[in-house]
Order: sequence, then C-alpha cells, then structure tokens
Amino acid sequence: MLAKANHVLLLSLTITFIFTIAFAFEPSPLQDFCIADSTSSALVNGKVCKDPMLTQANDFFFSGLHLPGNTSNFLGSRVTPVNVAQIPGLNTLGISMVRIDYAPWGLNAPHTHPRATEILTVLEGSLQVGFVTSNPENRLISKVLQKGDVFVFPIGLVHFQRNIGHGNAVALAALSSQNPGVISIANAVFGSNPPIASDILTNAFQVDKNVVERLQTIF
Repeated sequence: MLAKANHVLLLSLTITFIFTIAFAFEPSPLQDFCIADSTSSALVNGKVCKDPMLTQANDFFFSGLHLPGNTSNFLGSRVTPVNVAQIPGLNTLGISMVRIDYAPWGLNAPHTHPRATEILTVLEGSLQVGFVTSNPENRLISKVLQKGDVFVFPIGLVHFQRNIGHGNAVALAALSSQNPGVISIANAVFGSNPPIASDILTNAFQVDKNVVERLQTIF
C-alpha cells in the first residue's frame, strides 16, 4: 500500500513538473537582474546580459508615459510601448506595459500578442473592448469599460479596443512578457512582404480579387 502511495505521489509530482515547464513562457531569472546588452550581436532567446557591475539606475527607468500619443492617423489611436527595448532592465523579468491613446471613436484595431496576456485599465473615457475565442466557436467576448475598469485579454487571442465617447480616451496595459510582440491582423494578412497571393486571399475571404488587391495597396 505504501509503495502504491509513493508511486501515485511520484506520478503527481512528475505531471506537475511537466505542466510547470509547459506554461513557463519566460523562465524565472537566476540572478537579481540581466540588463539587456544592446551592443551584443549574439542570438539568444531574449537579450544578452551586460556586465552587472556596469548597472545604473537608468537601466530600469523610462520617462514619457505622461505624454499623450499622437492619434492623428487613420485609426485614431497610438500605442506607446514600454518593453525591453525601452527599459533594458526588463530583460528576463517577463513583464512590460503600454499606454494607449484614443481620439474620439479611435480604434486599436484587432491584433494579437503571441507571447503575452494583457490586462488593461481605463484611465480616461469609455472603451468598447473584446476578444474572440479560438476555433471552432470564434465567440466574441465584449464589454463597455468606463474609467477605472479593468479587462483581460488572454494570450494569443485576437482583441481590440474602441473609444465610444466624444472625448479622448486613455488606457494603461500590462503584458506578461518583456517583449510581447504584436500581430496586427489586417497588416499581417494584406501587408505581408512579399504579399500573400491574391487568389489565396480571395478564396479565404470570399471577396472579389479587386477588393483584395486594393486592400494590399493600403496596407
């Protein structure tokens, strides 16, 4: 009986260990910090660490999120990122953030973050937000947010935000990666380099070839 109990315990621990590895998108650091060395050409999964003795406060500092982003574009929104590119000290720490500014009826168009879950807080204005679940349901989960409200977009799922007010809106979002990445759906599909063959997109979207080619010139 004791041997059987030990076997069950060992099996449980093994399964827990496997799942822990599977869900560890960014491993825990093995030192206090690993300041990204922007001068290194070495290719690693992340950034090479610079000599810790050269660490300074500015390696962990960014200034500028109090400044409104320029929303004078066709979407009427602007994302100001604060990831490892802006703060080298974020390297290996598995977190970053963005400020998002929206003009009246401005849109942060459908996109995904392939390496991060996002948690968004509305600082000013009203936002309609939503994400779409994976195949085969493709169910839209959507809600209207007011100042102070918080909403989560699960990792990898297509999501969006739209300002539904007549004034400017501002949101702050944290992401569970030092470099979450962004795949803008329209840009990826119609603006790839080289372009996806128009007949493929015509068939996929069930639209006329002229529509596809026009969209490809826009993006």
